[in-house]
Amino acid sequence: MGQLKENEKIFFGGGDMIISPEEVEEKIEEMNETLLIYRSAIKEVKTKLDILDDELKIRRKRNPIEYMKSRVKTPGSIMDKLRRRGLEMSVDAAKKNLNDIAGIRVICSFVGDIYDIAEMLKRQDDIILIEEKDYIKNPKPNGYRSLHLVVQVPIFFSDHEELVRVEVQIRTIAMDFWASLEHKLYYKTSGENPVHITNDLKECADVIASTDMRMQDIQREVEKLR
Repeated sequence: MGQLKENEKIFFGGGDMIISPEEVEEKIEEMNETLLIYRSAIKEVKTKLDILDDELKIRRKRNPIEYMKSRVKTPGSIMDKLRRRGLEMSVDAAKKNLNDIAGIRVICSFVGDIYDIAEMLKRQDDIILIEEKDYIKNPKPNGYRSLHLVVQVPIFFSDHEELVRVEVQIRTIAMDFWASLEHKLYYKTSGENPVHITNDLKECADVIASTDMRMQDIQREVEKLR
């Protein structure tokens, strides 16, 4: 087992100290256990969402959830976020201050499905809502739309219970399409898009939002015909 890199030493609480192979092993095990906790939280929340989707398929004759994506931040990504916020780079600081170490993206068919799924999830007894940001009713200046929830869920291990936060982003297929392309464009230009490109992206976001609402209206009309 090799020595940790300098930034990894800082993250694991070593700083300029010389870390022995045994300490390296211990710190890596601590990180693996931490990431296991967040992966387990994702499984827990995804299971809840799968059950809701299955229930609504029977009740409404269709699945409101098209698909889900999930991820746990890498140690490098966690370090970068702590550094940008001027926080101590340690496992404890990450667990205490970051709400998005574990994330689930839920892609729904219609705007109404977003709010239905969110309300059903929040009503569950073992779910605690930590934070909610509605970027659908209040879009970001660049046109980004999505409903963000930070929920806390209990995870039971062999000898203890952990309360773990998971960020849940819920959006339509159209919102996800726009956000994915905007992210790729933002990444290529490091966020330094010319003004006309920024304006074009905002216009596209507004068109997509309008289409989403029109599709919602059509869906409701179809439901009346059944």
